[in-house]
Amino acid sequence: MEPDFSGYATKVGLKCSDGRIIHSGAFKDNDGQKVPLVWQHQHGEIGNVLGHALLENREDGVYAFGFLNDTEQAKTAKSAIKHGDIKALSIYANDLVQRGSNVVHGAIREVSLVLTGANPGAFIDNINIKHGDSLETLDDEAIIYTGLELEHADTTEKEGSTVADNDTTDTKTSDDEKTVEEIYDAMSKEEKDVLHYLVGQALESSDDSDEDDSDDTDSDDLAQSDDTEALVHSINDTIKEGFNTMSRNVFDQSESGTTGKNTLSHAQVDAIVADAKKIGSFKEAFLAHAETYGFEPVDTLFPDAKTLSNQPEILSRRSEWVAEVIGKTKHSPFTRIKTVVADITADEARARGYVKGNLKKEEIIKLLKRKTEPTTIYKKQKLDRDDILDITDLDVVAWLKAEMRLMLDEEVARAILLGDGRDAADEDKIDEDRIRPIVNDDPMYAHPITLASNTGVDDTIEALIRGRAQYRGTGQPVFFTTLPFLTDMLLHKDKMGRRIYDGVDALASALMVSKIVPVEVMEQHADVVGIFVNLSDYTVGADKGGQVSMFDDFDIDYNQHKYLTETRISGALTKPKSAVVVKRTAGEAVTPQSPSFDGATNTITIPSVTGVIYQIEGIPVSGSEVIAEDTDVEAVADEGYYIPAGSTTHWNFVYNAG
Repeated sequence: MEPDFSGYATKVGLKCSDGRIIHSGAFKDNDGQKVPLVWQHQHGEIGNVLGHALLENREDGVYAFGFLNDTEQAKTAKSAIKHGDIKALSIYANDLVQRGSNVVHGAIREVSLVLTGANPGAFIDNINIKHGDSLETLDDEAIIYTGLELEHADTTEKEGSTVADNDTTDTKTSDDEKTVEEIYDAMSKEEKDVLHYLVGQALESSDDSDEDDSDDTDSDDLAQSDDTEALVHSINDTIKEGFNTMSRNVFDQSESGTTGKNTLSHAQVDAIVADAKKIGSFKEAFLAHAETYGFEPVDTLFPDAKTLSNQPEILSRRSEWVAEVIGKTKHSPFTRIKTVVADITADEARARGYVKGNLKKEEIIKLLKRKTEPTTIYKKQKLDRDDILDITDLDVVAWLKAEMRLMLDEEVARAILLGDGRDAADEDKIDEDRIRPIVNDDPMYAHPITLASNTGVDDTIEALIRGRAQYRGTGQPVFFTTLPFLTDMLLHKDKMGRRIYDGVDALASALMVSKIVPVEVMEQHADVVGIFVNLSDYTVGADKGGQVSMFDDFDIDYNQHKYLTETRISGALTKPKSAVVVKRTAGEAVTPQSPSFDGATNTITIPSVTGVIYQIEGIPVSGSEVIAEDTDVEAVADEGYYIPAGSTTHWNFVYNAG
């Protein structure tokens, strides 16, 4: 049977835009395999499957023979190919393994016809179909438009992979000396400015010498390496733009600045650059020649390091969620929050049927009341006056006040969502009867859902979707969770190895929430999976004068400036069932260990870890397992244990046919 077309599905050695290179033999296991031929990598309809492709592994890549079926879509595609309307192929692959910058292994799952071409070096022989640009970024899988674009997120080498373990190819090359381009790219802005000026002066000096003194044009003086000449040409425009307007020549040794100007010849510039290539620093090379060429003072060229800001950078927890909490809560001008809830869900509150002659019964409505009083939250700091006077390059007072407000806001937001986490006996604890944390609120206001400690990601997502039905709050809620668990959900895959959710928005849509917000401090609460809530149903009350205020004072006895920021507020959910809190039962945390793999015998050795069950295709395994094909091993928690979010629980082992 003759193919309808043929051509390279992927080629070896083509460098991707992100620096990755498809390694020789990366898809050798696909040799002789038949894979689906689809249109634009779409799978929503059966009509998008146009036929199949037979793959042939070659030294320079993987060659594909395309066979189109008899459907109307395939006939249309065949006509478009013959007419030259479709000129590109691409592949979809997963199980990608990377060694350094090389993609050393993968499994081609489909070949696709696509619209645009990008690389004239990769083409279909018979009908000149070129290869195209990529569509999306995935984890350990990718749509590869051979030649230019290879986009995928999983840059981590697969553990236990035979190819990754045995392949020692290293495409990184190193020379004894750096190129001028490498040195130039490593320079700071100030060093580049100096180099631009030096080369500009050297060119100007050379032009003057051509007119006045033929001896200056001696080949020895003007000799330049190819790298230096290329550098001169590449920065010439920058020299003209940046230095024609210089207010003062830094090499001017006279008071007036009009005479006695020191310049560098081409040979001198070449000597500095040559030394810079050996030393690896243009600054060090220039300083070594500065005295020889009479350039003083050199600190004008290379001044002491200066801070980029008048305040130190703050190393803190991620705080984006704080603004989400503080900004979205409902604010009341009264600190005493009183709620009255009429519970009409009981059977006694239902309407009744009447029988002639019987007594009509009154409806019974249960009223639930609660009152929330205010509490004070504060942060206090002090600075010695001597320190304030000695720190001249930083506005330490302004920085300290900003830090105090940042930490106060974080503490209030934490108290609203989770409580402050301090022990009940701690004198610094924020009273949870005055700022009621959603995570521990009464079931009338925050509906609880409890999962087993060893519930996996798949079952947890299902529980979240089902639990969302218990939400009775305003509009769509926000889902607050941890970044590691959010990552686990995004990396969740189906049985074909494809990611189920291609982004946070897709996951949010599946959970029926307006957005998903990671909360770093929630990672300190191992039992909390997440919280569904629309914070417009949470009221924060503050009387006049109780809003956030900053106070400062000076203690003359101890020569100290003291600062206080505080607020007096109350907070509580005010609408029944306006939050859904998902927790897991208490369990012991366990960390799975990676199985080991012997590529010579294709044997996987399963470690023994208390509380961890290893599975292959859902079947528990232990000891040694000899595989006859590429195999995935998954770790799950035993009853009474749990695997922390963000842990590695999947490993792929590549069968060694040789």
